[in-house]
Amino acid sequence: MEYQVLLEKPKSFYQNYPRKAGNIEVTHYCPGCGHGVAHKYIAEALDRLDLQDRTVLISPVGCSVFAYYYFDVGNEQAAHGRAPALATGVKRALPNSIVISYQGDGDLAAIGTAEIIHAANRGEQITVIFINNAIYGMTGGQMAPTTLEGQKTSTSPLGRNPANEGFPIRMAELLATLEAPVYVERVSLHDVKNRNKARQAIYKALKCQKDRKGFSMVEILSQCPTGWKMDPPESLKWVAEKMVSYFPLGVKVDRIDESEPVTRPEQIWDPEVIIRNLGLVTLDIRQRADRSAIAEIHRNPRFKIAGFGGQGVLTMGIILAACGMIEDYNVAWLPSYGPEMRGGTAHCHVTISSKPIGSPLVSSSTVCIAMNKPSQEKFEKELVPGGLLIRNTSMIDVPPARTDIDVVSIPAAEMATEIGSLKVQNMVILGAYLEKSKLIHPETLEMVLKGMLKKAALLDMNMKALEAGREHVRKNA
Repeated sequence: MEYQVLLEKPKSFYQNYPRKAGNIEVTHYCPGCGHGVAHKYIAEALDRLDLQDRTVLISPVGCSVFAYYYFDVGNEQAAHGRAPALATGVKRALPNSIVISYQGDGDLAAIGTAEIIHAANRGEQITVIFINNAIYGMTGGQMAPTTLEGQKTSTSPLGRNPANEGFPIRMAELLATLEAPVYVERVSLHDVKNRNKARQAIYKALKCQKDRKGFSMVEILSQCPTGWKMDPPESLKWVAEKMVSYFPLGVKVDRIDESEPVTRPEQIWDPEVIIRNLGLVTLDIRQRADRSAIAEIHRNPRFKIAGFGGQGVLTMGIILAACGMIEDYNVAWLPSYGPEMRGGTAHCHVTISSKPIGSPLVSSSTVCIAMNKPSQEKFEKELVPGGLLIRNTSMIDVPPARTDIDVVSIPAAEMATEIGSLKVQNMVILGAYLEKSKLIHPETLEMVLKGMLKKAALLDMNMKALEAGREHVRKNA
């Protein structure tokens, strides 16, 4: 019987690379580089496991930044070191996908150290392919976290000195100390025997993910002739003689056979459950504001709330977000405050929307609440035309600079002092806003405050402050 051997490019590769300038038949990698070999083994494994249509490859900054030229799969670009974080997001959003985080040593073991450790510790169901060539290959050959002792680079011209730069980091062993990783192995590309082992390890890691067993990583010792200033044969010899002795090859963790397939519990985003678990709601019966009665300008508000630390700026934002969540809005709350906290600057971004929220950052607000003069001067200009400015005139002695916005002026600090405490000036302001906008039902706000304030006297004072703010708006409409 005659056998015919077919040598062909894996289907998980593009047949040519039209997005790359120059020869569409070759890669951008330097001659003798190990990236191409690793790419081939990944593509072969995807074909063998029939995973091409389910795969998303994450490539961050580094020599592999153009991996999307070659792999005919889903591709995502990540910021430097952040591939495991992006991979986590993709996998959790698309649990049936196969997610590969493809990273170099500068990316994974330097700027991305925290990302990879915590992704592994959480047992994220992703596969990490870690190319360790002991140098920053893309940016000029600087010292990497895996650069060997005595190895010369552009930033260690006398050779790496552990007394000055520390020792090279063994990432496979480091992750192997964690409980969650299911499969971690180090392989090499320096000869045919070890390349076959690398091919098998990559296949095993991807099958581990396909079988939903958990986190897997393959560390690959790879040559970088250009960065090392060697010809390709010399670089292969250097891997065998130098790198392997410090980075011993082999399996560091293999719990695949003893691990059961893991399916993450579905997150149920029920506002009632979340709010109740936060201790904010004690009542089961809820009233909601009549949305049809809310003026168009007050619907789906985007807030910038600002003042000094200690004026209750962040708390006001939390209360608004909690009320919005109870009334079945999508909400976001993003704080920003100075290092001094009390007395320092503070502001927060709050969005309450009937539509999905793309970002918690509010760059153009529809509502600006200014508790002091610097806040009005800084954030008034960010209001959209027709937006609402609520200003605490107890601490603001200048008029608004704009004439195309709606303005509510209220001496909140003085009113709060008359009620009994300067601390409730934020509630005076909040009451004024809610009377003006009609966004939140009064009972909703009362529910939130009852959950937050356990002392009856404190609750009573805050309720009086809210009513004072409402009354001020009614009288000055």
